[in-house]
Amino acid sequence: MEPWKKKTGMLRGTRFVTQLNPLERETLGNCAATVADALMERVRTAPKDELAELTGMASGHSEPPSSPALARILPDFFADGAEEVEGDAALTRQLNETDIIKSKLMNLALIAEHIGPDGSVNITLSQEEVQPWLSAINDVRNYYHELCQPALHGLEGPDRVDAAKELTSWLAFHQDSLLRAMRGEPPAEMMDNPDGDDPQNPDEGRGEGPEGQHGPGNRPTGEF
Repeated sequence: MEPWKKKTGMLRGTRFVTQLNPLERETLGNCAATVADALMERVRTAPKDELAELTGMASGHSEPPSSPALARILPDFFADGAEEVEGDAALTRQLNETDIIKSKLMNLALIAEHIGPDGSVNITLSQEEVQPWLSAINDVRNYYHELCQPALHGLEGPDRVDAAKELTSWLAFHQDSLLRAMRGEPPAEMMDNPDGDDPQNPDEGRGEGPEGQHGPGNRPTGEF
């Protein structure tokens, strides 16, 4: 992909633009759809709450997701031992998780809108769209960081290691590049930090990407 660039015009205002290659476009669409499907399944499997149905209040799961990938983007509301009253974390999750998921799905829908069947490899974001896009990319990156852990640690064969490294490096570059454009900083080289402990920090682990490309290589990705 081309690094994100910030453009400002008298008529169109501030815009952020990039260009993906066709495989990158397909990969990002697949990844975003996978995360959205996991979030929607989480909502569908929430236990029914009669009081919530009577009052119209949102009600979701009280326990964190069993999937490490989903738990990464739906973390606990309290640090271990930080509950003032036992059960606060469960109640807070039950009352707020559905609304949080709704917000995440709206952000992910922006990706689908730009690169769906009627979309393009040329991406242009308005000033209002850039933060939701960045939030969606952050969720996709965190989800796949966890999903790719077995492959990254060599538990699924050498081909899967390479695919996982390419995908996580590319998502990191995508996020870092957009953040730099928002701050008015020059673009960095492709990141290569698939084993980083904190995918939410895009300022660590810059390096030369796989085969020097700003993309996920030549193999289909987003299907871990």
